[in-house]
Amino acid sequence: MGVGIIGTGSFVPDKILTNFDLEKIVDTSDEWIRTRTGIRERRILEEDKATSYMATEAAKRAIENAGINAEDIDLIMVATVTPDMAFPSTACIVQDNLDCKNAAAFDLEAGCSGFLYGLSLAYSQVKAGLSNNVLLIGAETLSRIINWKDRSTCVLFGDGAGAAVISRVPNEKGILAIDLGADGSGKEYLTQPAGGSKMPATKESIDNELHYINMEGNEVFKFAVRTMKKASVKVIQKSGLDIEDIDFLIPHQANIRIIEAARKRLKLDEDRVYVNLDKYGNMSAASIPVALDEANRKNKIKDGDNIVLVGFGAGLTWGSCVIKWHK
Repeated sequence: MGVGIIGTGSFVPDKILTNFDLEKIVDTSDEWIRTRTGIRERRILEEDKATSYMATEAAKRAIENAGINAEDIDLIMVATVTPDMAFPSTACIVQDNLDCKNAAAFDLEAGCSGFLYGLSLAYSQVKAGLSNNVLLIGAETLSRIINWKDRSTCVLFGDGAGAAVISRVPNEKGILAIDLGADGSGKEYLTQPAGGSKMPATKESIDNELHYINMEGNEVFKFAVRTMKKASVKVIQKSGLDIEDIDFLIPHQANIRIIEAARKRLKLDEDRVYVNLDKYGNMSAASIPVALDEANRKNKIKDGDNIVLVGFGAGLTWGSCVIKWHK
């Protein structure tokens, strides 16, 4: 048997923050944001809710889509950089919310690459026979760690959650290859400086706005363009396929120019690439699973299609995957 995704789900908050709304908050414009990023609006979670709420809602939909029950889940992983709290894990909160009595649970953190890192672990668990059904969730409430006075970052990010159930699928279907990587020498390019053991929260750290996302945009952009193309080609080679065999691309939704560079490298028409960053912005670890779920439910990807998932994130990290879709 192969190992693949048998169900997907997603959730985004109702509240929409448009580029025109941001014009009233910081010195920016709708035209500036759209032309440089492709983003028109993003979703913001209600103040009385947390990451676990969105993760739970996305997970419910993925379990239903997979046609299984909560007690059939053996393992829950939540990829996030915005957990409800340092501990317990958001995955344990989700487990309780869903009443997944038979599931182990933990969080993982690889920035925007988190879902792909989790997919690798889920594949390994099922392939080794350690789990029958793994629930993998990417969920982020990035609005809580955005500096709304920093126009270079506050226009980019949004909140949301996506989920997938990984299980056995027919032979020659499912995950064909996964490639992961990291370059810690770029660790300073995308950070949240305070709040950990290196710089615990103090009045000074709060006053100095060190609990927010800090990004060196030019360095991240150069890394992303280079890495998205390279990681896509490498995982296709590992899968034994050729670029011409790829039917669909679901990339991390960070910047339309980065996505376009990857699309052209893979020689795909625009209608063979799923893009939703205009509606949601960059949702970090939730970005790929939300896009995957939307593409799945809109029948953009069909049984037997060879699809590439590819992303990059803080660390610096990256990941890519080739899946022969089973529907």
